[in-house]
Amino acid sequence: MSGHSKWSTIKHAKAVTDARRGKLFTKLTREIIVAARQGGGDPSMNIRLRMAIQKAKDANMPNDNIDRAVKRGTGEGSEQDQMVESTYEGYGPGGVAIMLQTLTDNRNRTVSAIRSTLTKAGGNLAQSGAVAWQFEPKGIVVVDAEPDDAEEFALVAIDAGADDFETFDSTLQIFSPVERLEAIRQTLTDTEASIVSSELSMIPNSTITLDTRAATQTLRLLDQLEELDDVQKVYSNADFPDEVLEQYRDE
Repeated sequence: MSGHSKWSTIKHAKAVTDARRGKLFTKLTREIIVAARQGGGDPSMNIRLRMAIQKAKDANMPNDNIDRAVKRGTGEGSEQDQMVESTYEGYGPGGVAIMLQTLTDNRNRTVSAIRSTLTKAGGNLAQSGAVAWQFEPKGIVVVDAEPDDAEEFALVAIDAGADDFETFDSTLQIFSPVERLEAIRQTLTDTEASIVSSELSMIPNSTITLDTRAATQTLRLLDQLEELDDVQKVYSNADFPDEVLEQYRDE
């Protein structure tokens, strides 16, 4: 598994087990609100809402929280209902490409916070389109599986339309075309796979291998960007050395 994918796996585990859970719930709530506002409150008719709810459930968000978020998105006015989506692009240490998806009610505040965070880390904000071409939308299903089971689940997923898979620390990451994500998740559920999460992501077409210093700086930067209130998701094309990832996981 590439250093990029290992980082994604470790990041997810950290987000749902430590003090970041509260911030994670806030970001998931915002996504549900916007999805419901744009496509209606019926998950069966709104694929974005259906996926947002599933992601919230994967993170063990209480059903009451999910229901309240849907209702806020479909009619009960709130400050968050006015949020708009924006994508920002930039560069980090070592020339790493970074994409950020945001939900904000104040774009000036958001871009200022992103620019400041990048600059302090030795990076910079880029013009629209500068790095987006390096990423491709993909579906990702993460399965908790021991090595013997991982191969079996991977073959099942490929038969259901998956493109590729990687394993790391009893975790199987399955990559798929966007339109096959839900079908693959359902197929794996039917085979009693222990699914950790499923979501849409932006996967780099190629990665930049970083030395220890740049990798450490980049990991800190990505964490700082994700901590910004208006930032929903952060993507990069960094490939991190194993020893840096091990240290990051233990922090």
